[in-house]
Amino acid sequence: MTIGIDHSPLDHDDTVAATLLVVAKSPIAGFAKTRLTPQFSPVDAAYLAACALLDTLDAARESGIRHCVVAWTGDLDRAERSVELAAALREVTVVPQRGDSFGERLANAHVDAAELGVPVLQIGMDTPQADPGLLARSATRLVATGDTVLGPAADGGWWALGLSDPRPAHLLADIPMSTARTGELTETALRHSGFRVHALPTLTDVDTYSDAIAVASVSRGRFARAVTDLVTTKTPVPL
Repeated sequence: MTIGIDHSPLDHDDTVAATLLVVAKSPIAGFAKTRLTPQFSPVDAAYLAACALLDTLDAARESGIRHCVVAWTGDLDRAERSVELAAALREVTVVPQRGDSFGERLANAHVDAAELGVPVLQIGMDTPQADPGLLARSATRLVATGDTVLGPAADGGWWALGLSDPRPAHLLADIPMSTARTGELTETALRHSGFRVHALPTLTDVDTYSDAIAVASVSRGRFARAVTDLVTTKTPVPL
């Protein structure tokens, strides 16, 4: 796994002049996607997380966005689908997550990715339905507006945050994460700091069993196939 930032020349005219930042944690049983249990076992939940991350990295590679940076935490060797993930991560720039709280880690990851000198679109590993086209359109809108973009999540959070200027990234450290008001508070903080916020489409994050079923029904790839396989081969716990 490569640690550091690639400072190669930015002369790729056929790409979107932005960096896609994926904030990810190692999909280890009991460490990733714990809210998918008990309907899925801890191992199955981690396996689904790995599938979602692999789909996300595929979409990033196919999106035409100039750079991809993954802010990583956790032991890759213990991850589900670790061999495939290791291969996928060799194709991107990987930086370690820094900070105590989740908000601090998001803020620091954004600052690290901004070293490449182009706008940064930050996403997580919870939206495997975000296909290459959606990522490309979101990054293009960020570049075109020169402002900020925010993709709301159905649960009140956000699935994407794009900043043309890295300075407001520090605001994330003070915003409560994983709440029903995270998206609202993030937008308010950005606007109060003088930045215009442009809305991206609303997506569902995969946090719960019902989220997984809903997202699998509108996505293609490893995640959707894995959910279908698990639901059809096991008797899920009633919601």
